[in-house]
Amino acid sequence: MHNLTMSRHNGSELHILCSSGHLFLQPLWDRLRTWEPLIQSPFFPVVFSITTYVGFCLPFVVLDIICPWVPALRRYKIHPDFSPSVRQLLPCLGLTLYHHVVFIFPMTLLHWVASRAPLPPEAPELLQLARHVVFCLLLFDAEFFVWHVLHHKVPWLYRSFHKMHHQNSSSFALATQYVSVWELFSLGFFDMVNVLLLRCHPLTVLIFHVVNIWLSVEDHSGYDFPWSTHRLVPFGWYGGVAHHDLHHSQFNCNFAPYFTHWDRILGTLQSAHAK
Repeated sequence: MHNLTMSRHNGSELHILCSSGHLFLQPLWDRLRTWEPLIQSPFFPVVFSITTYVGFCLPFVVLDIICPWVPALRRYKIHPDFSPSVRQLLPCLGLTLYHHVVFIFPMTLLHWVASRAPLPPEAPELLQLARHVVFCLLLFDAEFFVWHVLHHKVPWLYRSFHKMHHQNSSSFALATQYVSVWELFSLGFFDMVNVLLLRCHPLTVLIFHVVNIWLSVEDHSGYDFPWSTHRLVPFGWYGGVAHHDLHHSQFNCNFAPYFTHWDRILGTLQSAHAK
């Protein structure tokens, strides 16, 4: 009888926790749904992606501009003597805009024509949203690891599709999306499959894309701050900017975009502290 009472009590607590998580996100989701015609338009994914990406890149661009005049900033740069020039920044920005207009917009337009389901009235539970975002990141990390290793180990794949991303040996934020069309579509395909596989709520999809864009920009930013993501994740599970910079300089290590477990398992992990 006591066990039954405890079970009911624990079940009630779990229900309250889940309900609280649902109620926590519902006001935000209700507010977003007032913009449903915009969110459901074929233009929204392109505008959302560009503004989020450029918005995350701009602070690092500003830091690169002022860094030569602010010596205190140089202690946080992976390459203290490097600052991207205008001739490096503009082609990267131009290619990002070109890809979104010429390739991503037609794909979102096709998706819009094929599937125009209304937004669900209820927000996801907070724990479910967090769980799905983490799962999406882990899946993307594994998929890109396999893709990345293949495109480094097979010379034709590297020359034809991935070499473009390595033209800038010293990373900077706007070089994050300096990629070939094949690489652009490969990463977009992984994103799309993962959110469909997990049946993610539209709000979860938006948050996952924001997190994914931020992590990729941070990894290429060239700045290692005390609050950088890899310093917030324990036990070295997350690589970070110095970790990814080693890949750009040495080519044969640290293939996973974010986490370190696949490189550790397959022997391609190199610690940034050992550099």
